[in-house]
Amino acid sequence: MRRGWTRSSLCVSALSGLALAVGISVGMASGAAFAQSDDAGRRANELTLAGLRPGRDKLAAALKRYKPKYLDEQETGSAKTWTDSCTGHSLRLELDAHSEIESITVSSQSQQESHCDQARFDALDIKSWVSGRGLKLGDPEDRVTQLYGEANSTGPSVKGEKELEYLYYQFDWAGSDVPQVMEIYCARDTGRVVEMTLAYPSL
Repeated sequence: MRRGWTRSSLCVSALSGLALAVGISVGMASGAAFAQSDDAGRRANELTLAGLRPGRDKLAAALKRYKPKYLDEQETGSAKTWTDSCTGHSLRLELDAHSEIESITVSSQSQQESHCDQARFDALDIKSWVSGRGLKLGDPEDRVTQLYGEANSTGPSVKGEKELEYLYYQFDWAGSDVPQVMEIYCARDTGRVVEMTLAYPSL
């Protein structure tokens, strides 16, 4: 075997090994990128809001958590609402004919008053008005995407004089026995969540 051929073969082998190593590294990097992409596109559904599960819990479960004496007396029909005039937070339930909860809405857009009823604030336990995955009023909009993935649809909305960003999630892919829809509104000036609704079977 000629010496020159051997040296050339060694060089080719070395270059091939380097190329293979680079290829593996690139492949690993690409794999990591795909993994991140998969994580970013991952969907997650929701079951509860304010400690209640639409489609499963009845009004009685809500009355155990939130005292009936603080219900909005002006509310009529199939809806029940608790409001804290001190913070402007409200909790609203839509019920079916059998008092089963169809939808739950928590909002920070109710009218605030200068007089604060501390007893009412404590009884309403507003700190528990969060989703099962931990989303709460006042969270940044990015937090919504982190928890639930990209919304099925988004767009501008207006409530009163407030300009909002609307995010709509549909959970029918998770099965028919779970809440099917979640609506989230974020204030466009602050980018923070001001209202959430979780509903079963649909809004």
